[in-house]
This record gives sequence, structure tokens and C-alpha cells, in this order.
Amino acid sequence: MSIDIDPLRETDGITVTDHIENTQFEVYTDRPVDPRPRPESDHYFPVDASVAVETGSIEIPRVAVVETRAGDGTLLTHGDCYAMPDGRYHVGINPAPTKLYFAFESGFSVSTTDRTTRIDLDTPGTVALGFRSLHQTPAGTITTPTDPESLMDAVSLLGSALQTTSPERSFPTLRGHPPLVEPGEEFSVPERVEPVDSGVRIVVPPEYRYLYPVVSLAYYFAAEVVPGDEPRIEGNGWTYPLEPGFEARTAEVLRQSFHMDCLVRTEGFYPVDLHERETTDLDLDWGRLYDLPLAERLGEYLDVPFETVEPELPQWTLTTDVRPDPKNVEMLPFVAGELSIVRSPETVTPADEEGGVGVGFLRASDDGAPATTNVPTGPNRPVPATSAVDAFDERDFVRGGASAEAAPDADPVRGADASADRGAVAAEADFVRPEPVDTVEHAWVGDGVPLDANKATLDAYHRRLEAGQVEQSRISVLVVCNDEQMREEGDVADLYGLRDMVQFDIEVRHDLDRVEMRDALASDVDFLHYIGHVDDRGMQCADSYLDLTDEDLEIGVSAFLLNACQSYQQGEALVHRGSRGGIVTLSDVANSPATKLGRIIARLMNSGFNLRTALHVAKRELITGNQYIVVGDGGTTICQSRSGGAIVVDLNGDPDENSEIETKIYPNGSHGIGSLSRINLESSNTNHYVPSKILTCHVSNSELKDFCDLELFPVFADGELRWSDDYSVN
Repeated sequence: MSIDIDPLRETDGITVTDHIENTQFEVYTDRPVDPRPRPESDHYFPVDASVAVETGSIEIPRVAVVETRAGDGTLLTHGDCYAMPDGRYHVGINPAPTKLYFAFESGFSVSTTDRTTRIDLDTPGTVALGFRSLHQTPAGTITTPTDPESLMDAVSLLGSALQTTSPERSFPTLRGHPPLVEPGEEFSVPERVEPVDSGVRIVVPPEYRYLYPVVSLAYYFAAEVVPGDEPRIEGNGWTYPLEPGFEARTAEVLRQSFHMDCLVRTEGFYPVDLHERETTDLDLDWGRLYDLPLAERLGEYLDVPFETVEPELPQWTLTTDVRPDPKNVEMLPFVAGELSIVRSPETVTPADEEGGVGVGFLRASDDGAPATTNVPTGPNRPVPATSAVDAFDERDFVRGGASAEAAPDADPVRGADASADRGAVAAEADFVRPEPVDTVEHAWVGDGVPLDANKATLDAYHRRLEAGQVEQSRISVLVVCNDEQMREEGDVADLYGLRDMVQFDIEVRHDLDRVEMRDALASDVDFLHYIGHVDDRGMQCADSYLDLTDEDLEIGVSAFLLNACQSYQQGEALVHRGSRGGIVTLSDVANSPATKLGRIIARLMNSGFNLRTALHVAKRELITGNQYIVVGDGGTTICQSRSGGAIVVDLNGDPDENSEIETKIYPNGSHGIGSLSRINLESSNTNHYVPSKILTCHVSNSELKDFCDLELFPVFADGELRWSDDYSVN
């Protein structure tokens, strides 16, 4: 079983550990409890684990929305403060690290504080608690020849994972993971993968460069993809052209249709006050749209000019470049499942290292876009709260070869200086410079080492689906510092584990030799933070070098930061041999900015950020962040944030007076695109869908202080990165 439920030792209640998603939380009771197994059928919605306890109250350490249904599943009410008479009830809690349900027979009342939600039963008795992991697995694998027309039949089945064709499929928990695709001589579909007749057809020329960009549309619309000369989308009696500007048009259709589904779904099972519905100025019959079949509803969406809704659309999270090559077909279900905007560049621009604009000296990226819930169970009110760059010193930017003896005043670089003429990365690495994106995150699928993008790999994405049982219920972090001069960054151990309700095992080790380093890499560690030297001989150890590209190593580390010079190939080898993903460098990095970046990444990973978003935030603070990229699965996290999503706050205005707060909420892990979010500020009383940028004006200092006390998150004040736990409010 992927979920463990154990009694708490120091107080009354239980601890819940989801080993798939690396999440852990506590549920408190008014007396000691001994959880005993109960049938999963006790609950209206499906669950992975069910137990029963005897109690008179249940308390959750977060502000949540409590949704109450009758014994037959009829939705009765939802909110954070109400009472219900005697009866048989199914109760859902949002947000929570897993889906969380209670079933009992009693009248009850719901109350909240600024940190907790409490349910008090009128009559103490048996309460069944149900938990469902937010992890999603494909229904099977489609085997297909890789020619474009055969592949169209496979792409047409991606939408089989949708659990509904209603607008509620904009909730991430109602989309499901698309079936996998693998090359084969004959077309074969598992019995569990059944096509959905949505009435939508996507017509594109039978070429990879046209097929790949529509995979997210095919999945989200459950559309049939067929060959034709004129790229277009067809429904019952309507046609929408995808030319001119094919890739831009497909991105617009995805963003617009998803946005409008989020607005229309408020007419259905989950009527909430949605900010985006209030600000989107359209004279439409939302109730009628909700009742239409998918194809008819989509046709009416696309009758609205994109320019009309564009100002209200949030910045999309992810763009993925998938090279138009048949060897990339296995990545398509993962790309579609993330609802990524997809481009398929036919040509590749080699990175130009002339003129100081190549690897090692890249401009800091502008900040674009990220308390959330991903569950389609009513409004969510997360409990937490929800660019300047460093001055440049040319001595910090050493493109290999420089040593302390050659430049005594220079900030030391994190390479072992194996040769005086070594380049920014091993000679066989081909850098490519993808076209810029308008999204927060950027991934690259294909040959080459992308600058400023996540090098996504199939091995890493498959590991996302692995649901093997692990032994420990605590999150393990190993900090390895293999250089005396870099001990300052070793203090990052103090930054991991600064979380309530999440248990960390943190170990710091110094000066490991080859054997010890091999053992460390093989250990069952959730996150490895490596500080030291890397060069063309591998990772420097106390006695020699350990080259991960040559060694036959056993890798147990799940995610990592290799904060050393030129660590790309060593990190790529870790992913190839068993890790999910990590952050690596493309060039030599000076010690001082590397130390600062390491500390930023440590705090962000500890706060529940995924690898891609963590690096995105770090780049706002450090120009040297552009010397780093993510390899493998950029969506990897080591724990979940208190509110589920990833929160970044920008403060504007006079701190001695009322502040203006801009809260960015990024999709993160199971709390994906379409989750509902509501920040815990009195002056912000509406829901938003994720991704969101929420502007709250006239926030008093006392309210800002309470807000910062709720959760650990990054705060940019006057363009400088601070943290909510040490930001001083006068």
C-alpha cells in the first residue's frame, strides 16, 4: 500500500504518509486512537486506504474548505464555518496532501482558526477516514508504428484518460494520465484504453512538425486526429482554422478553451466565486454552455476572438520543444499530460559563444508567471499564505582553466582544473539555443544541451510513474561537501527540514572517498545536495575521481543538485541510471554565487517547489542562475508545500504603510493546472484557478505579518529575495 496511517506518539491523532508523492501530514483527534482498517466502500469517492477511529472531533492543521455530502453523495454545503443536524454524511477536506474524506453518522459543526480547521461531532463515535494518493498512472501502453499517420491513431487515444468531457476536466484530478506510447511494428491498444467520442476532430498534414504541436489539444479535447492538407479543428457544423501561425494558434486554442472551461465549471458541481469569471467581460449564457456537449461548447468558445479574452489569461506554465523526430514519440503522453504548449522546431540554433553571450554569461531571465488545491471538491483556501540580480564581477566568470594560482584575487571556481584548456562542458556536448518562450517554464525534447531549458528525458518521466513501496516515512536529504573551501554552503543543512508537519532526516558528510561516494549515490535518498568539484574526470572525491558516465553504479538518489563546475554530464548520468531529475551546471561556476544559489535552491526545495520552478525563482535573484539547467523530470519535488502549490510573493509600496502584494501561484506536482486557490488574506476573498497572479492592495502591516507567518515562501521586496520567515514587518 502506498499510504501508511500510524498513531501519533506525542499527541492524539494520526500521521498519514503517501510514499508515492513524498507527502506527509497529521490529523488530530480529541483522544488517543488506534486506527483499524475499514472497507474502501465506506466512502462515496474512491480511496486508496481507509481506517476507522473513535473520536469526538477531528482537526486538520491548515485552513481548509469542508465539503459535506449526504449519504447518497448529494452535495449539501461547503465552507469553513457551519453546522449540520443529525444524519449520515460524507465529508471532504480541501486542500490536503492526499484526497481526504470522512464518513460518519452524527450532527457536527465546522470551525476554523487562522491555522486549523476543526470538525466537532455532536455525538462521539466511529469516524471512517479515507485517503487517496494524488498520483496518477496510465491505463496501459499503445504500441504503434512511428510513421505520422499511424501515430495519429495513437494520439487520438490520449483523451481516453479523461474522466469526464464536462468542463470539470479542467480540474487536474479529473484528467488522468494519458496512455503511454511505444514504437512497434503493428498497432495495438490495451483493452482498458477506450476512445472517447467527443465529436472533435483535429486535421493536420501527416508530418511530425504538425502532429506534435497538437498532442495537448488532442488529449484535452479527446479529439480524433486525422490527416489533411489544411490544419484545422472541426466540430459538429463548425471549423476553426489553425493557419496562419500554426503553432501560435494551437497555443491560443489551448489557453482560451481551458480558461473558459474554468469559468463555465462554476455552473456545475462546484459553484464558487471565481475571480477570473468576474473579470472576463463576456456576455455569454454560462449555464447553457455548461450543459452543451464538448464539441458544441468548444465551437462557441472559439467563436469568441482570442484578443477578447487574452488580457485575462494567466501566463501559461510550460512550453515544450519536441524535435520532429520519430524517436521522440514516447515523450508525447507525458508532454500532453502536463497540458504543455508544444512546439516542434525543425531547425536548431547552435549556441553562439562569441561575444560573451554563450555558456557562462547569459542574461537573467525575466520573471513571467506560482496555496492551491487540485481537487474538484469545492473552493479551496490554502493555509499558507497561499529582480534584481547580483552585481557582475568579471572575475567570477571563469570559463574553465583558471586557477587560484593564475588569478589569486578571483573567486575560486568549482572545477578541479584537470586541464588548462577544458571548455565549459565536455567537448562532445552540442549546445542549442531554443527560441524564447512566453511561459514560466521551458523543456526541450531532442538531441543537444539546451540553454535555459529543462533537458527532459524519457527515463526520468517513466520514473515519475513508478509507485514502489519505500521503507522510510521521513524525507531524506544528504548534503555532501567535498571541498574545504566550500564549507559555507554546507550550512544548507540548516535550511532543510525547517517545516512543521513534515519530518526530515538530514545528513551532512565531508570529504567522501570513491567508495563512500558510490555508497552515498546508491543510498535511498530523496535529495542529494553535492558541493565540490567536477571536471572531465568526474566528481572529485577525497582520494580520486568518480566518473558517473563510466562507472557501473547503482543509483538510489531520487533528485539532486550538483553544485559544481560543468556538472551536466555527471547529472545526466545520474538520471540515466536511476534518478528522476536534478539541477546541474553548463559551465564553470564561481564559488560565491554558487554558494548563494545553493542556499536558494535548498530553501525552495524545502518549501515544496519542483526543480523547474525553483530554478526559475533563483534566476530572478542571480544572473549566474543561467549557468544552471534542469535535467530529467523538471516537475520533481522532494516534499509538498503547506498549501499544495508553489507561492512567490512580490511586495510593493511603502512597508511603513499599507502594502500591495502580488502573489504568483505556480502549478506544482499533484496541484496542477486548473486547481483552485484562495490566498489567506482578509482583503482577498475570491477564488482563482492556477496558474494565478493575485494582486491584493491595501494590506496592513499586521495582516502582512500574519500572512508571512503562515508558510515558508520566497518574498521579493524591492527586487531583493527575502523569505517569509525572516521578513521584518514594522
